[in-house]
Amino acid sequence: MPEAKETTGQIEYYSRAMKAPRIREAATRLADQAREGGWTHEEYLAAVLSREVAAREASGAELRARAAGFPARKSLEDFNFDHQPGLKRDTIAHLATGLGLRATQLGHRVLFATAIDWVARLQAAHQNGRLPQELVRLRRYGLIIVDEVGYIPFEQDAANLFFQLVSSRYEHASLILTSNLPFARWGDVFGDQVVASAMIDRIVHHAEVITLKGSSYRLKHTQVDSLPSTRPENTEE
Repeated sequence: MPEAKETTGQIEYYSRAMKAPRIREAATRLADQAREGGWTHEEYLAAVLSREVAAREASGAELRARAAGFPARKSLEDFNFDHQPGLKRDTIAHLATGLGLRATQLGHRVLFATAIDWVARLQAAHQNGRLPQELVRLRRYGLIIVDEVGYIPFEQDAANLFFQLVSSRYEHASLILTSNLPFARWGDVFGDQVVASAMIDRIVHHAEVITLKGSSYRLKHTQVDSLPSTRPENTEE
Protein backbone atom coordinates (compact mmCIF):
# COMPACT_ATOMS: atom_id res chain seq x y z
CA MET A 1 0.00 0.00 0.00
CA PRO A 2 1.60 3.29 -1.15
CA GLU A 3 0.11 5.29 1.73
CA ALA A 4 1.43 2.86 4.32
CA LYS A 5 4.93 2.97 2.79
CA GLU A 6 4.81 6.76 2.72
CA THR A 7 3.78 6.87 6.36
CA THR A 8 6.55 4.43 7.31
CA GLY A 9 9.03 6.59 5.47
CA GLN A 10 7.85 9.64 7.39
CA ILE A 11 8.21 7.82 10.71
CA GLU A 12 11.76 6.82 9.79
CA TYR A 13 12.60 10.40 8.86
CA TYR A 14 11.13 11.85 12.05
CA SER A 15 12.82 9.25 14.25
CA ARG A 16 16.19 10.05 12.68
CA ALA A 17 15.58 13.78 13.07
CA MET A 18 14.79 13.30 16.76
CA LYS A 19 17.64 10.79 17.19
CA ALA A 20 15.10 8.30 18.51
CA PRO A 21 15.64 5.06 16.55
CA ARG A 22 13.46 3.01 18.91
CA ILE A 23 10.41 4.99 17.79
CA ARG A 24 10.83 3.71 14.26
CA GLU A 25 11.39 0.14 15.45
CA ALA A 26 8.49 0.19 17.91
CA ALA A 27 6.10 1.89 15.48
CA THR A 28 6.62 -0.86 12.93
CA ARG A 29 6.57 -3.71 15.44
CA LEU A 30 3.47 -2.51 17.30
CA ALA A 31 1.40 -1.41 14.33
CA ASP A 32 -0.16 -4.82 13.60
CA GLN A 33 -0.64 -5.51 17.30
CA ALA A 34 -2.45 -2.19 17.71
CA ARG A 35 -4.77 -2.86 14.78
CA GLU A 36 -5.58 -6.37 15.91
CA GLY A 37 -6.15 -5.28 19.48
CA GLY A 38 -8.27 -2.31 18.58
CA TRP A 39 -5.99 0.15 20.32
CA THR A 40 -6.90 3.81 20.29
CA HIS A 41 -4.51 6.25 18.65
CA GLU A 42 -3.50 7.46 22.11
CA GLU A 43 -2.75 3.93 23.35
CA TYR A 44 -0.63 3.18 20.29
CA LEU A 45 1.31 6.44 20.62
CA ALA A 46 1.90 5.86 24.34
CA ALA A 47 3.17 2.32 23.68
CA VAL A 48 5.60 3.52 21.01
CA LEU A 49 6.93 6.38 23.10
CA SER A 50 7.28 4.18 26.17
CA ARG A 51 9.77 1.96 24.31
CA GLU A 52 11.94 4.97 23.50
CA VAL A 53 11.82 6.33 27.03
CA ALA A 54 12.62 2.93 28.59
CA ALA A 55 15.62 2.47 26.31
CA ARG A 56 16.92 5.95 27.03
CA GLU A 57 16.54 5.51 30.77
CA ALA A 58 18.40 2.19 30.67
CA SER A 59 21.18 3.75 28.62
CA GLY A 60 21.37 6.76 30.91
CA ALA A 61 21.48 4.58 34.01
CA GLU A 62 24.40 2.63 32.57
CA LEU A 63 26.31 5.82 31.82
CA ARG A 64 25.64 7.18 35.31
CA ALA A 65 26.74 3.89 36.88
CA ARG A 66 30.02 3.98 34.94
CA ALA A 67 30.64 7.61 35.92
CA ALA A 68 29.95 6.89 39.60
CA GLY A 69 33.17 4.90 40.02
CA PHE A 70 31.74 1.91 41.87
CA PRO A 71 34.44 -0.66 42.69
CA ALA A 72 32.02 -3.43 41.71
CA ARG A 73 28.41 -3.70 40.57
CA LYS A 74 26.61 -5.05 43.63
CA SER A 75 22.87 -4.47 43.50
CA LEU A 76 20.52 -4.45 46.46
CA GLU A 77 19.12 -7.77 45.27
CA ASP A 78 22.59 -9.35 45.54
CA PHE A 79 22.87 -8.79 49.27
CA ASN A 80 22.63 -11.90 51.44
CA PHE A 81 20.39 -10.85 54.31
CA ASP A 82 20.76 -14.29 55.89
CA HIS A 83 24.31 -13.33 56.83
CA GLN A 84 22.90 -10.42 58.82
CA PRO A 85 19.74 -11.88 60.43
CA GLY A 86 19.33 -8.82 62.64
CA LEU A 87 18.56 -6.65 59.61
CA LYS A 88 15.06 -6.26 58.32
CA ARG A 89 14.89 -6.94 54.62
CA ASP A 90 13.59 -3.43 53.96
CA THR A 91 16.38 -1.82 55.99
CA ILE A 92 19.24 -1.66 53.56
CA ALA A 93 21.14 1.54 54.24
CA HIS A 94 24.28 -0.60 54.79
CA LEU A 95 24.45 -1.40 51.12
CA ALA A 96 26.25 1.68 49.92
CA THR A 97 27.06 0.36 46.49
CA GLY A 98 23.61 -1.14 46.00
CA LEU A 99 21.91 2.09 47.01
CA GLY A 100 24.22 4.06 44.76
CA LEU A 101 23.50 1.79 41.83
CA ARG A 102 19.77 2.07 42.45
CA ALA A 103 20.11 5.86 42.55
CA THR A 104 21.72 5.88 39.10
CA GLN A 105 18.83 3.79 37.80
CA LEU A 106 16.41 6.40 39.14
CA GLY A 107 18.19 9.18 37.28
CA HIS A 108 20.47 10.57 39.98
CA ARG A 109 24.17 11.38 39.50
CA VAL A 110 26.39 9.47 41.94
CA LEU A 111 30.06 9.48 42.88
CA PHE A 112 31.81 6.73 44.86
CA ALA A 113 35.30 6.88 46.41
CA THR A 114 37.13 5.95 49.58
CA ALA A 115 37.57 8.54 52.33
CA ILE A 116 41.27 8.81 51.45
CA ASP A 117 40.47 9.43 47.79
CA TRP A 118 37.91 12.08 48.69
CA VAL A 119 40.44 13.88 50.87
CA ALA A 120 43.05 13.73 48.09
CA ARG A 121 40.52 15.27 45.71
CA LEU A 122 39.72 18.07 48.14
CA GLN A 123 43.40 18.69 48.86
CA ALA A 124 44.10 19.13 45.16
CA ALA A 125 41.22 21.58 44.84
CA HIS A 126 42.41 23.47 47.93
CA GLN A 127 45.97 23.74 46.60
CA ASN A 128 44.62 25.15 43.35
CA GLY A 129 42.50 27.68 45.20
CA ARG A 130 39.28 26.07 44.01
CA LEU A 131 37.94 24.29 47.09
CA PRO A 132 34.70 26.34 47.35
CA GLN A 133 33.99 25.76 43.65
CA GLU A 134 34.70 22.04 44.00
CA LEU A 135 32.31 21.70 46.93
CA VAL A 136 29.61 23.51 44.97
CA ARG A 137 30.23 21.27 41.96
CA LEU A 138 29.94 18.14 44.10
CA ARG A 139 26.56 19.31 45.36
CA ARG A 140 25.26 18.81 41.82
CA TYR A 141 25.54 15.09 42.49
CA GLY A 142 22.43 13.77 44.18
CA LEU A 143 24.49 11.22 46.12
CA ILE A 144 28.12 10.78 47.01
CA ILE A 145 29.41 7.69 48.79
CA VAL A 146 32.39 7.76 51.13
CA ASP A 147 33.78 4.30 51.79
CA GLU A 148 36.22 3.15 54.47
CA VAL A 149 36.03 6.06 56.90
CA GLY A 150 38.39 5.28 59.77
CA TYR A 151 40.68 2.76 58.12
CA ILE A 152 43.49 5.34 58.10
CA PRO A 153 43.69 8.26 60.58
CA PHE A 154 43.50 11.76 59.09
CA GLU A 155 45.96 14.55 59.67
CA GLN A 156 44.50 17.83 60.91
CA ASP A 157 44.30 19.49 57.49
CA ALA A 158 42.69 16.40 55.97
CA ALA A 159 40.18 16.21 58.81
CA ASN A 160 39.20 19.84 58.25
CA LEU A 161 38.71 19.24 54.53
CA PHE A 162 36.58 16.18 55.20
CA PHE A 163 34.49 18.20 57.64
CA GLN A 164 33.87 20.78 54.91
CA LEU A 165 32.71 18.02 52.57
CA VAL A 166 30.22 16.73 55.12
CA SER A 167 29.03 20.25 55.94
CA SER A 168 28.52 21.10 52.28
CA ARG A 169 26.22 18.09 51.88
CA TYR A 170 24.25 18.73 55.05
CA GLU A 171 20.58 19.34 54.18
CA HIS A 172 21.52 19.92 50.54
CA ALA A 173 22.32 16.52 49.04
CA SER A 174 22.59 12.88 50.09
CA LEU A 175 25.64 11.28 51.64
CA ILE A 176 26.42 7.64 52.47
CA LEU A 177 29.40 6.71 54.62
CA THR A 178 30.75 3.30 55.59
CA SER A 179 33.12 2.78 58.50
CA ASN A 180 34.67 -0.02 60.51
CA LEU A 181 34.57 2.09 63.67
CA PRO A 182 31.74 3.25 65.95
CA PHE A 183 31.17 7.00 66.22
CA ALA A 184 32.70 6.97 69.70
CA ARG A 185 36.12 6.35 68.12
CA TRP A 186 35.92 8.91 65.34
CA GLY A 187 37.79 11.40 67.50
CA ASP A 188 40.84 9.15 67.15
CA VAL A 189 40.43 9.04 63.37
CA PHE A 190 40.15 12.79 62.90
CA GLY A 191 42.54 13.74 65.69
CA ASP A 192 40.08 16.18 67.21
CA GLN A 193 37.01 15.22 69.24
CA VAL A 194 35.37 18.60 68.64
CA VAL A 195 35.63 18.27 64.85
CA ALA A 196 34.47 14.66 65.02
CA SER A 197 31.46 15.57 67.18
CA ALA A 198 30.44 18.41 64.87
CA MET A 199 30.76 16.08 61.88
CA ILE A 200 28.77 13.29 63.50
CA ASP A 201 26.05 15.76 64.46
CA ARG A 202 25.54 16.66 60.80
CA ILE A 203 25.78 13.07 59.61
CA VAL A 204 23.24 11.52 61.95
CA HIS A 205 20.66 14.29 61.56
CA HIS A 206 18.05 13.00 59.07
CA ALA A 207 20.10 9.80 58.76
CA GLU A 208 19.51 6.12 59.37
CA VAL A 209 22.46 4.42 61.03
CA ILE A 210 22.88 0.68 60.59
CA THR A 211 25.33 -1.29 62.72
CA LEU A 212 26.41 -4.67 61.40
CA LYS A 213 27.65 -7.35 63.76
CA GLY A 214 29.40 -10.64 63.28
CA SER A 215 32.24 -11.79 61.07
CA SER A 216 33.07 -10.17 57.78
CA TYR A 217 30.86 -11.30 54.90
CA ARG A 218 34.01 -11.50 52.75
CA LEU A 219 35.33 -14.22 55.09
CA LYS A 220 32.16 -16.30 54.95
CA HIS A 221 33.58 -19.01 52.72
CA THR A 222 37.05 -19.05 54.27
CA GLN A 223 38.43 -20.73 57.38
CA VAL A 224 39.11 -17.34 58.98
CA ASP A 225 36.60 -16.42 61.67
CA SER A 226 37.51 -12.76 62.06
CA LEU A 227 40.04 -10.11 61.17
CA PRO A 228 42.64 -8.77 63.61
CA SER A 229 41.40 -5.92 65.78
CA THR A 230 42.21 -2.41 64.59
CA ARG A 231 42.66 -1.29 68.19
CA PRO A 232 46.18 -1.08 69.68
CA GLU A 233 47.09 -3.79 72.15
CA ASN A 234 46.35 -3.18 75.83
CA THR A 235 43.67 -0.64 74.93
CA GLU A 236 40.42 -0.90 76.84
CA GLU A 237 37.14 0.50 75.63
